[in-house]
Amino acid sequence: MHKIRSNTKHGTDEPVLTVKTYKENCYAHEAVIKTKDGDELARVIYSPHKPLSCGARVWIEMDTEEADVELIIRKGEHNG
Repeated sequence: MHKIRSNTKHGTDEPVLTVKTYKENCYAHEAVIKTKDGDELARVIYSPHKPLSCGARVWIEMDTEEADVELIIRKGEHNG
């Protein structure tokens, strides 16, 4: 969140997505989630200079014809 705000304030484009593996953290602007067969399930996108019309700079895109999404909402936690 801090990097997103900094990029917005300064007009920079530092990667904000963190993909954690068992041995390292990798930083990116996009992360593609694939099956073991290489089929794309979803894509996490950070687009600081072209946000969605709602203002979102980070979002997930996926084909809901190919995969299901289960939403989990925790009561009492900050959502922002």
